[in-house]
Amino acid sequence: MTELRLRNLVLLDRNFDADGLFVAEQADRVVGSAYAVRRRVAHHGDDLEPGTGWIPYFFVVPSARGSGLGRRLVQAALDWLRARGAREVFFSNYTPNYVLPGLDAARYPVAQRLLTSLGFAEVERPSAMDRSIIGYQMPEDVRSRVAELRAEGWYLGTPTNDDLVPLIKIAGEAFSSDWARAIREGVLGGMPLERIVIARTPDGEVLGWAMHGTYESVIERFGPFGVLPASRGTGLGKVLLHLTLERMTALGAHSAWFLWADEGSTAAKLYERTGFRATRTFSILRATLG
Repeated sequence: MTELRLRNLVLLDRNFDADGLFVAEQADRVVGSAYAVRRRVAHHGDDLEPGTGWIPYFFVVPSARGSGLGRRLVQAALDWLRARGAREVFFSNYTPNYVLPGLDAARYPVAQRLLTSLGFAEVERPSAMDRSIIGYQMPEDVRSRVAELRAEGWYLGTPTNDDLVPLIKIAGEAFSSDWARAIREGVLGGMPLERIVIARTPDGEVLGWAMHGTYESVIERFGPFGVLPASRGTGLGKVLLHLTLERMTALGAHSAWFLWADEGSTAAKLYERTGFRATRTFSILRATLG
C-alpha cells in the first residue's frame, strides 16, 4: 500500500464516509485502523444494497498487538454498519475498490481467529494465480485455431470504438457489473484499446474478450476475461487468453497475474492448463448482524 493508492482506493471512493474510518493512535502515531463502508451510490442500477456493509481492511501494527485493539477496531466498524441498517457484513470483497478479494488466512492466522470469533464464516474461496511469460510463445495448436477462426470470418483483435458498447453490455449483463465499470472507466482514463482483445463473429456479434492493464494501469495484471456461455467449449477462451499473453509479452511484461479465480471453476482449470499456478488463496468472509 502507498499513500497514493490509499487516497485513490479509500479516501476518493464514491462511497467513502469518514465516520466509517476508525483510527487508533498512540503517542501521536497511528497504530491501527479499521474501515467500514456501505453504498451511498448504487453500483448497478438503483440498488444501494441497504442491508449490506463491508470491511475492506483492518490492521494493528506489531508493537500494539495482543492488547485487544484489533477486536475493538473491528467491533467499532461492525457497530457503525449495524447502526446504519446493515444486516450482513463482508470481509473484504468490496467493489469497486478492493485491494485483496478476501483474507489470506495462511499469512494472517491471527486475523482469521479474530474474525471467526466475531461471527465471520467463509462463503467463497478464490485464488490469485500467476505465470511467468518470459520467453512466452503461443502454442502451435492455438496459433492454428486462430488462423481457422479468422479464415471463417471471425475478428480476433483490438476493439473499435463501435465495439465498446456491445463489449461493455455483455460484460455487465453476462458477467459482472463491476467488470463493465472497469472497462468503461479504464477506457475513459486513457487505457489503450490495444490492451483488449475481442472475438467478433462473422455476423458482427461480440462473444468474448480478454484484456490486461485494466486496474491501475498495471500491464502484468490480466483480466477481466469472459466468453459467453454459448461459445464455451469451442476453444475461443483459450484463443483469447493466449492472444492477450502474446500482447503482454510484446510490451515487456515478465509475468501475468490476477487476484480472483473461483476454486475448481472452469476458468481456473483453463488457467492451470495454460501454466498459471495458484499463489495465494483467500477467504471471503460474511457475518450476520443481529
